[in-house]
Amino acid sequence: MNEKIVHMENISKSFPGVKALDNVSFELCAGEVMALLGENGAGKSTLMKILSGVYTRDQGTVTISGETVGDLTPKSAEHHGVAIIHQELNMCPHLSVAENMFLGKESVLPGGILNNHSMKDEARKVLRELQIDMDVDALVGDLPVSKQQMVEIAKALSSHARILIMDEPTSALTNKEIDDLFIIINRLKSQGHGIVYISHRLEELKHIVDRVTVMRDGRFITKGSFDSFTMDQIISHMVGREITNQFPRLDTEAGKEIFEVRDLNAGRMVRDVSFTLREGEIVGIAGLMGAGRTETTRAIFGIDHRESGQFFLDGKEIFISSPGSAISQGIVLAPEDRKKDGLCTKLSIRENIALPNLDTLCNPLGVVNRGKERELVDRTRKLFSVKMSDQEAPAASLSGGNQQKIVVGKWLARNSRVVMFDEPTRGIDVAAKVEIYNLMNDLKQKGIAVLFVSSEMPEIMGISDRVIVMCDGRITGEFAAGDMSQEKIMEAATHFEDKGINS
Repeated sequence: MNEKIVHMENISKSFPGVKALDNVSFELCAGEVMALLGENGAGKSTLMKILSGVYTRDQGTVTISGETVGDLTPKSAEHHGVAIIHQELNMCPHLSVAENMFLGKESVLPGGILNNHSMKDEARKVLRELQIDMDVDALVGDLPVSKQQMVEIAKALSSHARILIMDEPTSALTNKEIDDLFIIINRLKSQGHGIVYISHRLEELKHIVDRVTVMRDGRFITKGSFDSFTMDQIISHMVGREITNQFPRLDTEAGKEIFEVRDLNAGRMVRDVSFTLREGEIVGIAGLMGAGRTETTRAIFGIDHRESGQFFLDGKEIFISSPGSAISQGIVLAPEDRKKDGLCTKLSIRENIALPNLDTLCNPLGVVNRGKERELVDRTRKLFSVKMSDQEAPAASLSGGNQQKIVVGKWLARNSRVVMFDEPTRGIDVAAKVEIYNLMNDLKQKGIAVLFVSSEMPEIMGISDRVIVMCDGRITGEFAAGDMSQEKIMEAATHFEDKGINS
């Protein structure tokens, strides 16, 4: 085995009402990728925040490169060679690549003048070593997410980090961008860096991971070589039970046509889009990043301006000018970016669930019925098994998966006819994904039309009764459950040909 560069032993950490970590041990060696796996709320992020100095442990010991360290701060963790790359990238969009890389550790000339020339040279050197072709003067806000992530990695290496923690690094990347990231990770591994890799996309682990550590409910469960586990065994260790069906699609007969989009145009990414939805049907929208999938749901929901097109509900034309008018007519959206568009993270869990339902919770004088509100929150918590210490806790305190459950759950009090989900399972664990799929099935059984966008092909094929494929803002294919294949979907997603669809 290579040199052990991290050894954490008997680590415990509690928050009010919650024991986040209970005597957890963890180790990382130089030149390896260690997958740290577990459900949302398992304690993975808390453990890594202790290693990176964000949280202070209640008990236990931390040894880095042979030295037992005391309570770490982010600065002292950086001094010990630890860097964390968060799922929500921590960049300053108005600053350049070089300025972001040296933020907080600027090179300064006598008189307090920034040595921009030196920092740019060093930034180019680090990027060159990573074989990343990037202009150090480019504004980070103008870069795609994948390039911003490369800047984060370069920033860590400019601080001479030897231990890299990557939290859901591929959640917003295309397949090509994921391949590029894996090349960088393998290059770092060959240079002796130790990498902790946190991901819920288990299918990607085989490409880069050497060993696995599994946590559950704040406890260490098992560890070992990745090759010594089957995927079913890993999932079983994560959830504490066997999940026999990751994609529990119900075969039911769809009802009457309930919703129609006709000749919708909204900006460059939604061009002449037409489709129908039926009662009790789950329709997936597939396509590569930039195909116009998210933009289509936003135009339907009234977020983005609609240049032309019509909407019909139960055969009658309806007019949607804003999200409020969409909601009032029974059309709702759980958006892609849950923190930016789906939650008010500074408000409580209770307030987030109640917010879109105030019209049903208030009396004629506009006073909220607290009993109804508590009942709604409790029903949502039980239905989705939301792990929370208190419904008055801020939504920001929830794990990513539990935040997603709140985003989805807050619509259940409404008599919605059409429910749209944009990347509903992004960044959540296997068991939570199954809960979301079962929710879709529940809506389906109630005769609600479900439309969902997903970048995960197994999910699209596993849950959908029908799949609509988009490319360059247009619909380029449509397949029923019995007729779809990955090859057919990818062909439609990558080659737009006029086949009479939306021509």
